[in-house]
Amino acid sequence: MVTSMTTTTTSSSTTTSSAGVSTANANLTPMDNASAASAAAATGLSTTGSGPSLAPMEPVSAPALHPLRRNCAGTPARDFCAWPLESFDEMDSTLAVQQMIQQSIRAHVEDVEGILRAPDTQDEGVWKYEHLRQFCMELNGLAVLLQSECVPETCTQMTATEQWIFLCAAHKTPKECPAIDYTRHTLDGAACLLNSNKYFPSRVSIKESSVAKLGSVCRRVYRIFSHAYFHHRQIFDDFEAQTCLCRRFTVFVTKYNLMSRDNLIVPMLEQDLEAGESEA
Repeated sequence: MVTSMTTTTTSSSTTTSSAGVSTANANLTPMDNASAASAAAATGLSTTGSGPSLAPMEPVSAPALHPLRRNCAGTPARDFCAWPLESFDEMDSTLAVQQMIQQSIRAHVEDVEGILRAPDTQDEGVWKYEHLRQFCMELNGLAVLLQSECVPETCTQMTATEQWIFLCAAHKTPKECPAIDYTRHTLDGAACLLNSNKYFPSRVSIKESSVAKLGSVCRRVYRIFSHAYFHHRQIFDDFEAQTCLCRRFTVFVTKYNLMSRDNLIVPMLEQDLEAGESEA
């Protein structure tokens, strides 16, 4: 005897897909409606009506953005560092002093006195330290130019005038070096000292014992200027015309008594230039 069976279909019917997965067509429960409303509010959509639609959003003011102070990839050389000037008080970085010095150089490279004028609240030791770092960085440009003609075959010693022959301190025992090797060794040694965590662990405050080491660095790097001036004058003049680096360095070491006037053999100060013209 076969008993017939009937299937009662409710309003919440279920269909089966070809993959065997059932999909419910039931209406959302009250809890689901609350969740949907919350999600719609987060995404800015409205669930009223036949379908989702964009809900009006209140305008939000974008925060003020500081200009990006970076030369991005592909920036032409003529547009390098073309961001607006910034006052020292607005520079909140630990590298604010370096930033201030470089900004002053880019703005008016001929204004040596203005570049060397420290802000009223600036620590003098940090100011001298950061300027010497900047001098060494810029001197690398002169060293690159010297490589074209200052070769070991012609400049076998680091000399200035006939009275000055310098020994290289980069060796265990100071000895003579070709001028271009002396230049490289001196700049490498200065970079190692100025980046030493032992003597200069901070860019904000510097111990007086560490500041005392700046004078010896100044004497060594100055010899690069003197050799270029007396033996590669055209290269020196072209580089000086663009950077005013030797004149700035001379004023710097004179202002802070970091070198004896007897060792400043390249005539850069006004009185030195006048004396040279009178002797001629």
